[in-house]
Amino acid sequence: MSETIRIDVDDRGVATIWMTRVEKHNALSARMMDELTGAANTLGADDSVRVVVLAAEGKSFCAGGDLGWMQAQMDMDTETKAREARRLADMLWALNFMPKPLIGRLQGNAFGGGVGMASVCDVAIGADSLKMGLTETRLGLIPATIGPYVIARMGEAMARRVFMSARLFGAAEAVALGLLAKSVAADDLDDAVEAEVTPYLACAPGAVVEAKALAQRLGGTVTQEAVDHSIAALAARWESPESAEGIGAFFAKRKASWM
Repeated sequence: MSETIRIDVDDRGVATIWMTRVEKHNALSARMMDELTGAANTLGADDSVRVVVLAAEGKSFCAGGDLGWMQAQMDMDTETKAREARRLADMLWALNFMPKPLIGRLQGNAFGGGVGMASVCDVAIGADSLKMGLTETRLGLIPATIGPYVIARMGEAMARRVFMSARLFGAAEAVALGLLAKSVAADDLDDAVEAEVTPYLACAPGAVVEAKALAQRLGGTVTQEAVDHSIAALAARWESPESAEGIGAFFAKRKASWM
């Protein structure tokens, strides 16, 4: 039984994956990543499902990696750190290559891994009040595991505007960067998502699957080699004095030494 997500499927075959860690701003715990991976694999294999919507309850879409999960990694050996990084990589891979259209419904802020989740959606629609940001470098970390998907979505030139600075940006800039297809008033979000979902229901399901795969192939899809490189880069960064200082400063509620 799922503890961190809920899946609703309507009579049209539209499935919605709801992230439900409201009290943690839907931060990605190990359990949540595993449940999202399982949901993507299950829905992807279900012929009755035509479209999948990725959504979240509460004020935030996803605050990124759960800080308790990250803090625990400080005491892990390099091999275990890499295994935990692969947990996130597997989730993103499953969502990205799920053979169904994936529509992101971003009702609130998305940071770090939340930006990665928006990047694996075929279309992401956001409320115009939200903030986004690749905030890892503030903690002495790098946006490594999400990197292949963020770069694929934005392109290198756009990504370099926000990939290293950890600055927050609004919905309008997220649209300009290519992370969001559009931003709308919060009250119009469901209608905007429905407008993306409905056309698929008039399409041949098998043709949609093959068209998505073709778009990924022709676009230079994310490769396993790139994913493996990102995992190794993150594991190495976890071994750095900066990551220890950044995570330690956050939990001690003090400024890191570089601030």
